[in-house]
Amino acid sequence: MNIRESELPGIGKKYDLRTRSGDNLVIVVHNDERRELFHLNPNNPDEMLSMITLDDDEARSAASIIAGMTYKPKYSDIQEIQLDNLLIEWVRVEPQSQCIGKQIGELDIRGVTGATILAAVGGRDKDKHINPGPEFVLATGLTLVVAGERNQLKKLRQLLGNANSRTLSE
Repeated sequence: MNIRESELPGIGKKYDLRTRSGDNLVIVVHNDERRELFHLNPNNPDEMLSMITLDDDEARSAASIIAGMTYKPKYSDIQEIQLDNLLIEWVRVEPQSQCIGKQIGELDIRGVTGATILAAVGGRDKDKHINPGPEFVLATGLTLVVAGERNQLKKLRQLLGNANSRTLSE
C-alpha cells in the first residue's frame, strides 16, 4: 500500500492511499475533527465513486473495527495498532523462528529490545496466556501480542528470528 500525507493549511491533513488492489482512497482529517473519505475511480482519479463524512466518534468507532480491536479474523497472523508512538502488534512465531523452545526470561526480551509481551495465544495447547512470565516457553504457532515503539518492535522481531512481520508502511 502506498500512503501520501499532505498538509491542508487551515483545514487539516489529507491522506492519499493507493491499495494493493489498485483502489484509491482519500481521507481528509479536518481541524474540527470531521473526517471525509473519498473513494476515487482508479482509472480516472478525478471521478469520485463515493464519499462519506464522519464525526470524531464515528471515525474512531470505524477505525477500531477496521483495526481489528473488536474482532480479529482467525487467518490474520500479523496486525498492528498505533497509539501515538506506542504500537501494539500481533506477531506469529513461525516454524523457522530462532526463539522456539526458549523462555522469555532466557531471551531477556524486555531488557534487550525494550518491548513487552502482553499475551501469547495459540500454539499446541491453543490457550491464552495473558502477561506471560519469564519462564514462559515460546513455541511454533504462538501469536504474541507485543507493545513498544517501532524500533523496539523491530528489535523484538530480529531477536525472535521472525522474518514474517510487516508494518503499516508496507
